[in-house]
Amino acid sequence: MITLIQRVSQASVTVDNLILGEIQYGIVALIAIEKQDTEQTAQRLFERIINYRIFTDEQGRMNRNLQAINGGLLLIPQFTLAADTRSGNRPSFTPAADPALGKHLFHYFVEHAQAHYPSIETGQFGANMQVSLINDGPVTFTLTA
Repeated sequence: MITLIQRVSQASVTVDNLILGEIQYGIVALIAIEKQDTEQTAQRLFERIINYRIFTDEQGRMNRNLQAINGGLLLIPQFTLAADTRSGNRPSFTPAADPALGKHLFHYFVEHAQAHYPSIETGQFGANMQVSLINDGPVTFTLTA
């Protein structure tokens, strides 16, 4: 699994002009599932996201994690992050999980997250989503599990 996390002051995801998820201060996580990923991979990635210290402390240092600030977490499925872009002018999606596995693991990821953290919002797997956010910093990192 690959995720691109962004520290945001606010974010939302919309499908067909309906807001599916919305957070204030927290993290937007764009999540890609690859062929070799498992439920254990999903658990590990979730732990990395909520424990990654990207929020500032009293001294202005990135020393706090999502739990410490009681921030929101907006989870967005994004298979394009799994693309192989090393050559050519068109991405190859060979590394990405097939849609059935991707859907299963994204839903598992969401259920696991909801069971362990109170402020979870999500996008919709397979939908054409519009994601709006204000990246705070900007602060953006790529994490893998």
